[in-house]
Amino acid sequence: MRGNEGPMTTTLGLPETIQACLFDLDGVVTRTAVVHAAAWRETFDAFLRARDGAGFLPFDPAHDYAEYVDGRPRADGVRTFLASRGIELPEGEPGDPPDAQTVHGVGNRKNELLLEKIRTQGVEPYDGTLRYIAAARARGLRTAIVSSSANTRDVLRSIDAEQLFEVRIDGVVAAERDLPGKPRPDTFLAAARDLGVEPSRAAVFEDALAGMDAGRAGKFGYVVGVDRVGQTDALYTHGADIVVKDLADLAGGDGVDEGERQ
Repeated sequence: MRGNEGPMTTTLGLPETIQACLFDLDGVVTRTAVVHAAAWRETFDAFLRARDGAGFLPFDPAHDYAEYVDGRPRADGVRTFLASRGIELPEGEPGDPPDAQTVHGVGNRKNELLLEKIRTQGVEPYDGTLRYIAAARARGLRTAIVSSSANTRDVLRSIDAEQLFEVRIDGVVAAERDLPGKPRPDTFLAAARDLGVEPSRAAVFEDALAGMDAGRAGKFGYVVGVDRVGQTDALYTHGADIVVKDLADLAGGDGVDEGERQ
């Protein structure tokens, strides 16, 4: 655990050496983490019920979500969770139908459910994060969105936030560039590279344990854990330099209205 005893912080609670901010989407910018967890639970429970019968062990939307799927590319989440239950499926193809008994089929079923929930429930941003990003840009910091989601652009457009980010590295871009997802640091490294900033001068903002691992592995200048679900200790263990419940907490009195606290 590194804790928050690191370098002296200045603008917006970040070390003075930081030039860029790399933000995860789900759970940091938008309130979609709970929707993702619900879609994963419905997907995996249906799969496990069909496989093991009425006595199946359900997917835990707290522990299993945080440990095996949160922050990972969709197919990686399927593989990692099923491996935790001793289950291995054929890979299949990215275009597999959602009822296919393959890694991609299960993942596509989850995405189908997710999009349905987003359409019916909508997407809400964390207002404290949007204010923080606006303040960071006003102070000359570069900004990027880094997400494993292939729906990142649509989600950002739905909350009118696409213009807040100079660079977008998401599931679509990662597939085009053949970038491995979190917990590998490659997507964050690509965002820093696209911004023209060294990793040591970039800060990572993440709520997922896999995102913490990526920030540590990439040797980024500062790793901010955003704790929405009560996993502060785990975020520190996985590499956070500091953990806050909302980015207004990180900014303190540095020009960001505290507004709502999550």
